[in-house]
Amino acid sequence: MRPEELEAGQAEAGGQAPRTLLPGATIGVLGGGQLGRMMALSGSAMGYRFVALDPAKDAPCGQVTPQITAAYNDRDAARELAQRADVITYEFENVDAGVAALLTEESYVPQGSALLYTTQHRLREKAAIEAAGVPVAPYRKVGSLAELEAAAAGLGLPCVLKTATGGYDGKGQAVIRQPEELEAAFRQVAPGTAAGAESVNVPELVLEKFIAFKCEISVIAARSASGEVKSFPPAENIHVDNILHLSIVPARVPEEIQRRACELAEQIVSGMDAVGLLAVEMFVTEDGELFVNELAPRPHNSGHYTMDACVTSQFEQHVRAICNLPLGDTTLLTPVVMVNVLGQHLEGAIQAACSTDEEANKLGVSPKLHIYGKTESKTGRKMGHINLLCKDTGDGLAWVEQTNLWRN
Repeated sequence: MRPEELEAGQAEAGGQAPRTLLPGATIGVLGGGQLGRMMALSGSAMGYRFVALDPAKDAPCGQVTPQITAAYNDRDAARELAQRADVITYEFENVDAGVAALLTEESYVPQGSALLYTTQHRLREKAAIEAAGVPVAPYRKVGSLAELEAAAAGLGLPCVLKTATGGYDGKGQAVIRQPEELEAAFRQVAPGTAAGAESVNVPELVLEKFIAFKCEISVIAARSASGEVKSFPPAENIHVDNILHLSIVPARVPEEIQRRACELAEQIVSGMDAVGLLAVEMFVTEDGELFVNELAPRPHNSGHYTMDACVTSQFEQHVRAICNLPLGDTTLLTPVVMVNVLGQHLEGAIQAACSTDEEANKLGVSPKLHIYGKTESKTGRKMGHINLLCKDTGDGLAWVEQTNLWRN
């Protein structure tokens, strides 16, 4: 499917009449990772059935729900998913947009293919955020080393060079602080580019002005098929080696900034006519300005705290949104610190969370363990998370520090 054909079909895809699907209906999930697993567990408790499509035979979601094992771009498998499901959603944004468009023709996909098409490409995503009236960091499109040099001169250094498509957890990007780093960054982000032939086979790139931020926050916003919008309290996010390490809620920023962050997230999810969840990542500057960094049209790692700390979890909210039920209450019930469990932490984290923990008792912290069922544990791979329910987030942070598991 050519881009112009996909774009032409977007209004039609997004224009499917809202349907209310009650418990007992089957939800098809493109993707069988941990997000699909947690969605299925939450939705199953509400009475929904699930079926996932994933190429891995023992995918996390497939362990708890029926699964079609096939490649994401397998159109026959996609049609089978459409036949078996009453509504289809996706659990990660790098699903083949052409398949998503096909499914909108043969099934009910309230998220449509337009949201995927937009968020799979950073330049399209930034344009959509700006169209919603929300600020992003200054940026330029880059297609060659010469264009990179010109863009860097225009924006000023430091900057961050990113691929327009793909990339996550810091992959597909490079920070440029000095002019002499421009060429190395270009070769890193666009590997295999021959000197003197920069414009040949170069993936689309985007250069972003580096924002001197005080902290990073994210807001998970939801919009139902009929247009109801709600957002969860902002999470303050701390990354280590470009991988989310901690989410702290309430975020340690003034209430006015938290309120404004929720307003911006709701403005974007409404402006894009999104259905389901939209995670909106933002930078907070020293003087309180907010700049949107990235979007994710799905449940998000920084929203996992909602599973134990909010009236409604992000996963239940997503199910409610795509099935056109009234959205759930997003009230925070308790301060919480979410800490990711990577492969190198797995054994120790399970031991710490499943044993009598005098330190946790002393601090008044209640660890809630969530393990994703991945078959292979690797360093840096997300294997689970722990939600630390506490009277004060400082106590949760102290528990993380004192366990000594997250220092490697």
